Amino acid sequence: MMENANVLARYAVICQQNGIVPIVEPEVLPDGTHDLYVAQRVTEEVLAWQYKALADHHVYLEGTLLKPNMITAGHSCSQKFSKEQNALATIQTLQRRVPAAVPGIVFLSGGMSEADATYNLNAINAMPGKKPWALTFSFGRALQASVIKIWQGKKENTQAAQNELLKLAQANGLAALGKFEGTLETAAGGQSLFVANHAY
Repeated sequence: MMENANVLARYAVICQQNGIVPIVEPEVLPDGTHDLYVAQRVTEEVLAWQYKALADHHVYLEGTLLKPNMITAGHSCSQKFSKEQNALATIQTLQRRVPAAVPGIVFLSGGMSEADATYNLNAINAMPGKKPWALTFSFGRALQASVIKIWQGKKENTQAAQNELLKLAQANGLAALGKFEGTLETAAGGQSLFVANHAY
């Protein structure tokens, strides 16, 4: 954890020396059978190491973004937790470990389905409590899966794929305000986008 935190801190320094806003991404992967509370404890520890390393390297926190995982149980956990439980654990973790000087937190989707990523983001923003950061999204698969499924690389599917992307972007834009209501129907459905043992 310490080595990863120091590598990310060095990256952040280099970015800032070159006029680039670093997006610090200390992700805790969802592989495993761990429950929500283990995920919360581990993420808190990772963030504690991360912000110590950023301080040690004299990173200007006001010029950074944090890109963490939302707090959810391991993908293979037998116990299911509600989006409200996920949101509460996520907010508690951030309140305990992320300085208020950080202007924004852009969440990973962590292999969740498009709908689950949106619902969890919405629950985080709708949950009462002190949240001094902008809480938004930086999703990859949770914005692209349905779009790619519709498009299939075919020109004639371009408009339908663009419409799907617009629908997903609008839903997540509302979720970033805690104002998404209803259900999110997409071409990928509620399909999990989790990839076990994913290597970057």
